[in-house]
Amino acid sequence: MNNDPVMTNDKPSTKKMPTSVPTLAAALEENKDVKVRVEGAASDLASASAVLEAKIAGGDAEPATRVALKVGKEVEDRVQGCADDLHSVNATLAQGVAALEHTEDALAVAREALVDTQSALATAEASERNALLAARHDSATGLPNREYFNSRLSHDIAVAARQGFGLAVMFFDLDKFKNINDTHGHAAGDEVLKQVAARLLEHSRMEDTVCRTGGDEFLYVLINPKGRANIERIASALLEALALPVVFEGLQIAVRASIGISLYPEHGKSASKLISNADEAMYAAKKSDAGPGWAFYDGAPIPLPA
Repeated sequence: MNNDPVMTNDKPSTKKMPTSVPTLAAALEENKDVKVRVEGAASDLASASAVLEAKIAGGDAEPATRVALKVGKEVEDRVQGCADDLHSVNATLAQGVAALEHTEDALAVAREALVDTQSALATAEASERNALLAARHDSATGLPNREYFNSRLSHDIAVAARQGFGLAVMFFDLDKFKNINDTHGHAAGDEVLKQVAARLLEHSRMEDTVCRTGGDEFLYVLINPKGRANIERIASALLEALALPVVFEGLQIAVRASIGISLYPEHGKSASKLISNADEAMYAAKKSDAGPGWAFYDGAPIPLPA
């Protein structure tokens, strides 16, 4: 009976690592394979030792020694091959860890760049909103400007035409506003404009639009005012609010306004026509010293002041 130890069929010790850098997962799998091969070599060496002890005990020492040396040399070669492979695996793992660290660093840089990009985008969007707001609003009072008012009024006319309700356009002019600037200075005049704007907004509804058309003139569109009597009531309330003194640096500045009113669809079906007719009615209101301070457009031409 042949009692020589039988060598297991392990992978050759000349196994080379791939020239390309494998993934960490592949390197870890290779590490497991090396471990299995080392354990196999240790098992074979233990088996050879057991056979050698048995042969020595049976008086067959010299052949047993030769077999032991042969087995030991084979096991040594296999272990050395495993050691070489393990060194390559460790080098691969080290490269993989370094690559992961590099990837993490790159990811951190990318995250910072993303934060910077998002911040720049938010700044650009805010600048765009501010630019749009500035393009549509009067810088002195914060009210919509004439261009924006014209757009809104055209939209309101289209909606009123579809739904069958009326509109009223009020044209405001501050009487003798130039005297305020000349007497108290432009800072006082600016304060008057701001407070007039605030009072008009305070007495307007969400669906209405108020704008400063330029200088000391303001426009106000009433959506579905429900008859002349209600328009007259609103105009009187606005004039009463505007007549309250404007307080500026200890001064009480008196303000008086005149209002011209045109109606859709009676006095026009376009924004420009309604504004023009309201402007003409405003001059009629100015000429009537004993009047209520407002006037409806009546179609009669009003001579412009010299």
